[in-house]
Amino acid sequence: MGTNRFQDLSRFAGTARGREAWRAQLWWLFQSLFVLPTPQYLFAWRRFALILFGAKIGERVLIRPSVRVTYPWNLTIGDYVWIGDNVTLYSVAEISIGSHSVISQEAYLCAGTHDHRDITFPFKAAPIRIADECWVAARAFIGPGVDLGEGAVVAAGSVVTESVPAAAIMAGVPAKKVGDRVSRV
Repeated sequence: MGTNRFQDLSRFAGTARGREAWRAQLWWLFQSLFVLPTPQYLFAWRRFALILFGAKIGERVLIRPSVRVTYPWNLTIGDYVWIGDNVTLYSVAEISIGSHSVISQEAYLCAGTHDHRDITFPFKAAPIRIADECWVAARAFIGPGVDLGEGAVVAAGSVVTESVPAAAIMAGVPAKKVGDRVSRV
């Protein structure tokens, strides 16, 4: 093998968990055995399981059985939130979801990445904040450090890597503002 020119993974320092490795392993095992295979209607059980491992979850939150959470202790969810099938909450940094927000099917909220400019490929994590009354539509990607303003909408399949103002409607790859949401009150 020659000299590494772009990334040398032998020098990689690891990722952040925010808790002990054993706790993360215990959560992943518990999630696989007792959370993911649960019937649809057991919303209260899934909320309880996440709270048991340190998540902060509001009232009447609906989390579908196939939702994957990396580290529940980095997760805060407001009241009346819906999280759809096959959503991934890669919570290597804090992910907060405001009340009355919807995270639709197969959305990916990713609070971590790597610095490709550094040969050691260091891990970088930054919180994701989703304000109240937002909608992240199916298969959207929300990157590290993104804040969605109150009432923002991210269209299906969009990739958001920068913060979004309140009531903005974002679409595309990369996501661009395509309109404004209108209050119905």
